Amino acid sequence: MKVSELRAKNADELDKELLDLLKAQFGLRMQIATQQLSNNSQIGKVRRDIARVRTLIREKAIQQ
Repeated sequence: MKVSELRAKNADELDKELLDLLKAQFGLRMQIATQQLSNNSQIGKVRRDIARVRTLIREKAIQQ
């Protein structure tokens, strides 16, 4: 996910995106626990996307 795409979204859309990413992260953790995950790099990608979204949420809060 690109930062430019995220910057175009408003705060409510960013909150929804964050919730979706957290659910995806939980699903990946469950797949690891049950040894169903074949591509472990997905976890790192989701974690970085979560960090990007949280950073943008914080930036928008500071601007207001």
